Amino acid sequence: MEHRRSLRVTPGDAPGVWRGCVAWTPVGSAWQPWRLPPARLDTAFAPALGRIARMAAGVRAAVRTDARKLTLEITAADNRVSPLDVLVDGVLWARRPQHAGSNVHRVRLPAGTKDVEVWLPQFGEITVGPLTLDGTLDPPAAPEPRPRWITYGSSLTHCDAAPGPSETWPALVARGLGWDLTCLGVAGQCHMDTVAAQTIAEAEADFVSLCLGINIYGVASYGPRTLPGRVAAFIGAIRERHPRTPLAVISPIVSPAREDRPNAAGMTLANVRDTVASVAGALQRLGDRHLRVIDGRTVLGARDAGLLPDGLHPGPEGYRLMAERLTGPLREAAASRPGAAAPG
Repeated sequence: MEHRRSLRVTPGDAPGVWRGCVAWTPVGSAWQPWRLPPARLDTAFAPALGRIARMAAGVRAAVRTDARKLTLEITAADNRVSPLDVLVDGVLWARRPQHAGSNVHRVRLPAGTKDVEVWLPQFGEITVGPLTLDGTLDPPAAPEPRPRWITYGSSLTHCDAAPGPSETWPALVARGLGWDLTCLGVAGQCHMDTVAAQTIAEAEADFVSLCLGINIYGVASYGPRTLPGRVAAFIGAIRERHPRTPLAVISPIVSPAREDRPNAAGMTLANVRDTVASVAGALQRLGDRHLRVIDGRTVLGARDAGLLPDGLHPGPEGYRLMAERLTGPLREAAASRPGAAAPG
């Protein structure tokens, strides 16, 4: 006779199951995800970065299980929180919306052993209760090791407007290539902060990508004198710990109204894009053979402006197209290490 049971899986007791998070902190009986280390986020000087770092873009639980149902409670700070996605064998099985307060999600699963991924909402502040797997005979297995990919960027990487967390462009690329994603998309906060460079430098990574420029243009955080040095220093801090790890620098996608409009520092978006590419090119000439540059206009260019509802951020179709157009270049960039096969 079968003796099926219920198992609870928390970030504290199954770190191999919960993926894409730098740290977790307990909040009562729940857990707070962090995509940057909370000990290094002094909210006195970066309150907005700390808030965005608590959002769970790319954070997920991944298990092989014969469970017949899963249950997960998510407590949302407000109503502007993205859905929860459940994938079975790589296919979207359930998408559940959130509302402010407690959301208890109960999802029936197909029979038999299968790979289940529970993608947490990519946008909005949440805490997460234990993942409960009901009707299982065996403990869940953590996923097999995959190439580890860290991607850093702005809201264009955070992907608020994606229909669900498994359909952001980083999630689509990672799923398509079989990569283990850590998404450091920080909406409005991609200013090459030291804490971001330290986090990437200290993490285990087989491939790193950096999408740099749009937030810098938006708030004029660097100007013509300071931007080149900051780009070089940010990449250099990562290179100190990852000297041979393939690294791709992606310049900003098109934003027609900003291309030729000077910001408060006197730089147009075209100037920012050119500077990012110029610095990366200089580092290549100085001997960085594992660095690649991807022009953001090849990802979404002038002909794709209709996919930017506000002239800056893609909608769902735009994010799918970004994933499609980035998959090949990122695969090639990840294979830049001499003698290495492309992850995925």
